[in-house]
Amino acid sequence: MLKAPFAAARVAAASLTILIAGCSGMPAQRAGTAERLYILNCGEGEAGDVSRWSPGVNVGQPMPFVDNCYLIKHAQGWLLWDTGVSDAIAAMPGGLAPADPKAVHWRRPKTLASQLAQLGVAPSDLRYVAISHAHPDHIGNVELFPQTMLLVQKAEYTWPGANNAPRFKPGHPVTTLEGDKDVFGDGSVTLIATPGHTPGHQSLLVKLPGSGAVLLSGDAIHFKSNWDYRRVPSMNVDKDQTLASMQRIADLLAQYHAQLWINHDKAQRDTLKLAPAFYD
Repeated sequence: MLKAPFAAARVAAASLTILIAGCSGMPAQRAGTAERLYILNCGEGEAGDVSRWSPGVNVGQPMPFVDNCYLIKHAQGWLLWDTGVSDAIAAMPGGLAPADPKAVHWRRPKTLASQLAQLGVAPSDLRYVAISHAHPDHIGNVELFPQTMLLVQKAEYTWPGANNAPRFKPGHPVTTLEGDKDVFGDGSVTLIATPGHTPGHQSLLVKLPGSGAVLLSGDAIHFKSNWDYRRVPSMNVDKDQTLASMQRIADLLAQYHAQLWINHDKAQRDTLKLAPAFYD
């Protein structure tokens, strides 16, 4: 048992911590880590002209692309980051050819549904589906999870699609965000606002007990050379926002000594282990 003076000092210190947190407007939080991170194959393809993503560089050159989804296990529940191109493409023998020959011709070697089943995870087991942005190669399977809470930036959710159509199905449970979001309240999984590619693009910072911090770029960065030379794709909605988001990512990488995982970069993806293997 603590002697009275020491016990009183400990209580006073705890009270001071709570008081400081309250005065700053920030909740007192404990540092936490996620349990596991799985990389899922959510599409394979080839861009007809990679200069669509790197203006003026490698004009007319094809380039392989990959499309990753990430499944995160946390004590409070499962989170799926992005959903890839539609599982329906798996049934198309030649894949899905784009209307623009410069864009990506997608194939689906494995469905998202089958990869989750292999891990023993049912769609209803997911607590959250978080979306980097609303392009079809990232939201292709959102409706495999019709009852799962969708986490998306408000600027992305309200961004009109073709003919002003909604990009997400009305009625799907959704939490719209305005800025960063500590998903589980312990600092282990944080949505990071990184607009520029689209109006409400976001990235994801995941902290793992053994592997350390990993920042999942979404499409804030498409491949390593764009990151190295700070190149901005021609289709991005705002170049200045894109460059500011790249700098924010660089600052976070330095702050947390984090790895940068670039979603579409096949060369990098081929060095990583895919599900059912995992990072912890």
